[in-house]
Amino acid sequence: MIQSHDKFNERLTLLSEKHARMSNGYVASVRSDGLIVVRPRRARVAFPLRGLALLTVGFFVFKAFILAAIGPVTYNERLANLQAGNTLERAGAWVLQIDPLTDAIAGLTGPVLR
Repeated sequence: MIQSHDKFNERLTLLSEKHARMSNGYVASVRSDGLIVVRPRRARVAFPLRGLALLTVGFFVFKAFILAAIGPVTYNERLANLQAGNTLERAGAWVLQIDPLTDAIAGLTGPVLR
């Protein structure tokens, strides 16, 4: 009697865990024998990688538009002013420095802006 009660409690625990997994979404698929199998949906990545990638691309495009709009001489003068500032401004100057990708995008957008 005790063994059957323990097995029943195990089944209840498994059902509760399955219900918790299914509450986040599920996917139904049909096997080759015609049986419909329902599985929990895979958990998503906790950090939005697509958003980070779009933010990075947007940042480089922004830098390129600024570089194309004001020109490299003025851009470098403003970076020199930032490099003379405090630690945060120097970090900003390092991030905003002209890199090959920014230069290439600015070369493509420069004729459009001028």
